[in-house]
Amino acid sequence: MSSLFKNIQQEKCPSCSKDKVFSTKGNVFLFKMPLMKEKCSNCGFRFEKEPGYFTGAMYISYGLCIIEMVTIFMLFQLTTIHSDYLIYFLSLTVILLWPFNFRMSRIIWMYLI
Repeated sequence: MSSLFKNIQQEKCPSCSKDKVFSTKGNVFLFKMPLMKEKCSNCGFRFEKEPGYFTGAMYISYGLCIIEMVTIFMLFQLTTIHSDYLIYFLSLTVILLWPFNFRMSRIIWMYLI
């Protein structure tokens, strides 16, 4: 079970756990999307099985975003920063973590399906 979480964290192929799924991680500041490989170079596993395959990954991305926002909200409650700035911190968190959410949601979806 711990190897499953390790493979998800390291973004490894769900079939052989040898090759990485993404060739680039993406960059928020350069407006670059993460680039996913078509198939595993080790075992030939196709990452995108059909058009629309990753539609369900949107729900996982939404869940990750909610977890991040709740965490920021809880940390915000522990500080003395005025709560009027909360929306700025939440927005900044979502913007900065979108490449991470994009990659993780697709990886988790591949491991689930």
